[in-house]
Amino acid sequence: MSESIVISQGNKTEKYQSLIPQIKALIEGEPDMIANMANIASALKMQFNWWWVGFYLIKKEELVLGPFQGPIACTRIKKGRGVCGNAWQEEKTFLVEDVNNFPGHIACSSDSKSEMVIPLFKDGNIFGVLDIDSEYLSFFDETDKMFLEEIASLIN
Repeated sequence: MSESIVISQGNKTEKYQSLIPQIKALIEGEPDMIANMANIASALKMQFNWWWVGFYLIKKEELVLGPFQGPIACTRIKKGRGVCGNAWQEEKTFLVEDVNNFPGHIACSSDSKSEMVIPLFKDGNIFGVLDIDSEYLSFFDETDKMFLEEIASLIN
């Protein structure tokens, strides 16, 4: 297991292409999903310096806060509530350019302006979400979606 991340320069695609093999090396051989999520959240925060990056895991009928990097976050989210709850309910990635225009958005921080939420699957069943927030409007795009879905697929 690698225990460091080399921060890459260049465009967004180059940063992801450099980071993904490092994430794979970081989690290779580690069976504990929580430990892997913690390191992935840290690696993403270090590389991209997003406002907030972390995980929510499905426990009973709620998403419960898991490993994250950034300011204090909402601890529990109901299915169908906010961006995370909708990504869980619909089992698809949500890319939100302006969270203030998202019906039912849960404002854990008023500094969050845009958000992307990627569902996590194991054996075809959703078990949580990867949530990323930015303090800038329209910050995420299809490039982020493609690479973050690839990173999310590494977690199980």
